[in-house]
Amino acid sequence: MIDNHGFCAAPTLVVRPMPGPHMHSQIELNLLLQGSMELWFDNRRFTIGAGELVLFWGMLPHQVTACSHDAQFVVIHAPMALMLNLSRGCSLREALFAGALVKADKLLSYEQAQLLQWRADILHPGGARENILEEEVSARIRRIVSDGWSRLSGAEARSATRKPAGHERLRAVESMTRFIFENGHTEITAEQVARSVGYHPNYAMAVFKRSVGISIKKAILRHRLDTAQALLLSTDRAISDVAFHSGFGSLSSFYAAFTKRFNASPVAFRSQVRKTVPT
Repeated sequence: MIDNHGFCAAPTLVVRPMPGPHMHSQIELNLLLQGSMELWFDNRRFTIGAGELVLFWGMLPHQVTACSHDAQFVVIHAPMALMLNLSRGCSLREALFAGALVKADKLLSYEQAQLLQWRADILHPGGARENILEEEVSARIRRIVSDGWSRLSGAEARSATRKPAGHERLRAVESMTRFIFENGHTEITAEQVARSVGYHPNYAMAVFKRSVGISIKKAILRHRLDTAQALLLSTDRAISDVAFHSGFGSLSSFYAAFTKRFNASPVAFRSQVRKTVPT
């Protein structure tokens, strides 16, 4: 897991297969500069080609599993607050928070230069660059909404139009999501998540569900299952260790929740996926 919740950028442009899946709280943007890569995401493998810009929420385990010998890309992690600032009726926002992998339908003529500049600003911060970076990335996301995008994976997002929440509430939702990300492997409750931002539990639950689309309890469970999924694939820990390190209080509850989510027991899932995904 990556604990930095702000802007991040990969230190190299060269694509290399990853030793295992990882997770982070930000929205990730990948622009393939040349070559191709295979991305394991949501239990499926996707081939991303040169000139394609893909986005996803890093809270789901993901891994580059293969690439061409000449593959290069720009990787940008953007704070999830940039997505929360969009209206709750925005289909792109809802698709990403629902766990979809999406691709921008149209690239800008200066797309490559722009992402390389963002990368340079992130790796060498200074002055007012962070504010400029936030404005530019926000504008690019809004243009993707306007120009169109395609869903490569994930369920259909809801289409109901809702009123946008206030800025302070959006920041609280981001903070609650960070709290879940950092503490989901412990025995936290929805009430503790609410207290982390000073909200009454009922109000926090309502604000969170309206903003993200799922309840706090479901967000905790999903994070625990995603953590367990990553541990099953990237380590040889016993199933009981995976369960307890992911935040489950009992093996029976872990088996029931995992099997319901992934349609396979933890043992069967590890065996099946390791046959197709390098670890």
